[in-house]
Amino acid sequence: MRRRGATTSASEIGLLKAHCVTLSVNGQKFPLTLTRAATLLHTLRNDLHLNGPRYGCGLGQCGACTVLIDDRAARSCVIPAVELDGRTITTLEGLAEHGRLHPVQEAFIEAQAAQCGYCLNGMIMTTVALLRSNPDPSEFEVRQALAGNLCRCGTHLEILDAVKGAVQRGVKRAAQGGAQT
Repeated sequence: MRRRGATTSASEIGLLKAHCVTLSVNGQKFPLTLTRAATLLHTLRNDLHLNGPRYGCGLGQCGACTVLIDDRAARSCVIPAVELDGRTITTLEGLAEHGRLHPVQEAFIEAQAAQCGYCLNGMIMTTVALLRSNPDPSEFEVRQALAGNLCRCGTHLEILDAVKGAVQRGVKRAAQGGAQT
């Protein structure tokens, strides 16, 4: 609540100013009018109704909100959506192609790498980014890539098994001429 007679600061005015942007999400373009205060996470969930990215900590530290921006894992809870005009954003919902789950999603299901499932979005999106940049990572590289994603249920071993399975699926699909992870 603002005190009587208090003025609005220049920084507050900047956060509230409307900006017209076009976000490219999961292969579709969305023209939106947003303020600088609107994070990508809130825009994805509230305006575009995409529920893959989750609100966890709001500080970019837990990984639940991870999306791909230009094929790199990014924490959507701390990124102003207006800064992403013209960039390519992929959420968990955008990984499947032609009604078929992404190989990483298939591997996570096969390995039963979920208990409560809250961390899965971040684990899967981070794994996809890792495998796109390094299709055959060592266990150390996998652990390093996933280190910033918190799982409170303790399914870490199953998650590592899922990543190994995704690597194998990617190798098989590449050999068959299909899309790689």
